[in-house]
Amino acid sequence: MPLTDAKVRNARPKSKQFKIFDTDGLFLLVSPAGGKWWRFKYRFGGKEKLISLGTYPEVSLAQARGRRDEARKQVADSIDPSQVRKALKNATIQNQSTFEAVAREWHTRFTPTWTPGHALTIKRRLELNVFPWIGERPIMEIKAPELLMTLRRIESRGALETAHRVRAICGQVFRYAVATGRAERDPAADLRGALPPVKPKHLSAITDPEKVAGLLRAIDGYQGSFVTKCALRLAPYLFVRPGELRQMEWAEIDFEAAEWNIPAEKMKTRQPHLVPLARQSLGILRELNPLTGTGRYVFPSPRTPKRPMSNNGVLSALRRMGFDKEEMTGHGFRAMARTILDEILQCRPDFIEHQLGHAVRDPNGRAYNRTAHLVERRKMMQTWADYLDGLKAGAKVVPLCKN
Repeated sequence: MPLTDAKVRNARPKSKQFKIFDTDGLFLLVSPAGGKWWRFKYRFGGKEKLISLGTYPEVSLAQARGRRDEARKQVADSIDPSQVRKALKNATIQNQSTFEAVAREWHTRFTPTWTPGHALTIKRRLELNVFPWIGERPIMEIKAPELLMTLRRIESRGALETAHRVRAICGQVFRYAVATGRAERDPAADLRGALPPVKPKHLSAITDPEKVAGLLRAIDGYQGSFVTKCALRLAPYLFVRPGELRQMEWAEIDFEAAEWNIPAEKMKTRQPHLVPLARQSLGILRELNPLTGTGRYVFPSPRTPKRPMSNNGVLSALRRMGFDKEEMTGHGFRAMARTILDEILQCRPDFIEHQLGHAVRDPNGRAYNRTAHLVERRKMMQTWADYLDGLKAGAKVVPLCKN
């Protein structure tokens, strides 16, 4: 007798699995745990075969019969339904194993560990430079020469540094594919030395004390927005990355402890960072607090207080003051501090590296925490601020912070 919806719905499990038959080879398999599976039994090439049509109640009786009828038509056309299933499964696996599919999966998994800007940069580099050429290729089949051709397309348009960065990104994707069983090795590793080396470009920075004094006096005379001027004044004292400075939040400032606590998600190293605040830095923040202190950001966008000032805020101000890109950049305050703290103020290199927010390791290879050498770093930051003020005032005395 054909099955009914009520009979399927009311089928109760027994101590052993059992079958309830419908018609034309369709039956319901009921397990002792209560699971119900639709099955279709048929003969092909003189052999009895079986395929699954889904589970109940996700697949209703009417839907199961429709799937059975489709399979019966395939048998009538001398097509084995189980082979059709296998071919579709293989095609699905292949689609999930193209370079683009694996790369997007890798990107999704690692995005939470990156800054939003870094994640977007990686995605755009793949979409513009790699996917159009090898995105649809099965990642297992891509060899070093094919990847090299893709990289040389980037090189040919004069973007050699981008080509090197794309090779590194592709290497991470291939290694992820190896780890997830979709590739046997990383062909990007075979391309080390296949591209011409990139000539290192140092970000422009003023490191001569006499010129630093002129820069500081120019900042004091800046005629633009007061918020931007405060960012400019803090930049040399704190020498953090431009993105960290512009995203500074009032909640991160501890005036009593004289500290700025930067959370891990804002740091390039993905580790929390602590910046001791010298008297001069605290003074600038107290000046600015009545203007922006009721909002989230210390340096909000002039368009909306819900966002920080733009990436080019400090850079544009430097340009308006007459410092071109060959002379000074927002990132250049870091090079300025590193050079003078080391060569003139003779501070310990590890203190400087800690304060720059670089990943410094202890003798056992472990990363120091954010409070490492805090007493010495606090002294160094105050010495640095006093030194800058002395330069600006024309003082000739050079204080030393070396113990």
